[in-house]
Amino acid sequence: MFEFLPEDIRRGLQAAQTRAQRKSSRLSVHMGDAAYPILRLSETGFVVESGRVPVLRGFVDIYNGPRHILQALVIGVEDAEGERSYEFKRETVVHSAPIRDYADDRPEHGGFLASPI
Repeated sequence: MFEFLPEDIRRGLQAAQTRAQRKSSRLSVHMGDAAYPILRLSETGFVVESGRVPVLRGFVDIYNGPRHILQALVIGVEDAEGERSYEFKRETVVHSAPIRDYADDRPEHGGFLASPI
């Protein structure tokens, strides 16, 4: 559908889509003290805007807003059409609760119902 449009209109539409993705996404990748927005996140990696983000290597932290969700070792894979994609070589999901060193036999309660009496 876009192949029939003039080149400048195609570039404008692509820039508008990139801006909309950047605004709608709360995901960000942190390397050191710097944070960069993530355009897309998948099970195997993520995509960032190549013009705004320097080349990333090594360990990075991925946040969803203020919540830390992943720590990953990344490698750069492809740089095409203003987007740079990275793959996870190793990823670790960050849990909010501490790891237990014992088995918890107590059942977890979803909530308590008030007594009718």
